[in-house]
Amino acid sequence: MNDTANPKPINQTSDDDRPEVEPTLDLNLDEFEGVEDLQALADEVAESTLEASAGPKSGAGTLSREEMEASLFKARARIAELEKQEAEQKDKHHRLLADFANHRNRVARETQLAVTLAEKKLLLELLPVVDNFERCLASDYSNVEEFHNGIGLIYKQVMEFLRKSGVAGVDVKVGDPFDAMHAEALTTTTQPDLADGAVAAVYERGYTLREHLLRPARVIVNHAPPAEEPLDNGGIRE
Repeated sequence: MNDTANPKPINQTSDDDRPEVEPTLDLNLDEFEGVEDLQALADEVAESTLEASAGPKSGAGTLSREEMEASLFKARARIAELEKQEAEQKDKHHRLLADFANHRNRVARETQLAVTLAEKKLLLELLPVVDNFERCLASDYSNVEEFHNGIGLIYKQVMEFLRKSGVAGVDVKVGDPFDAMHAEALTTTTQPDLADGAVAAVYERGYTLREHLLRPARVIVNHAPPAEEPLDNGGIRE
């Protein structure tokens, strides 16, 4: 039998005899045209990849369970303290409102009492004047002069009562210049013997209460006509 009947293929090698081929990385260098230091860029990418694969690290920024519980306990204690302060402030506020309401009511009562006492004092001083008027009306005067004298005494009593109460008359007389601060002009009149703007008559007397005007005097003011211009020789006014 010929040994060359089944010839072996030439250059046939097994899988174990084949040389190992190193894997290659397909890089698109067009993306890194603007990068000057490719090695530094590669190191940075490798470092970021390692950090991502390593997972989160426990550092100073993370808190343990005990620390979180302690922080929560402090927060709850602070909240309780603030709630206590709020309750105290509300209680103080309510107390102040109650004190203010009591003070307002007390002042109102005291003011009303003072007004009542002042009115009582005023009326007690005025009642003797009424008594004298009643005596005057009940008396049988023999002549008008006695009646006039009785009325004069009552008038003096009334003026003394006004003086004690702080009321004084406004001193306005005929011939005085008209003062709008203390008098009110009812009308005007013409009196040649008085100056223009002078008081011609006092219709009602004015009064002041403790240096404050209580009632202005009501007067009549003089209004002098303009003086006529002298005539010239031809009988014509200039």
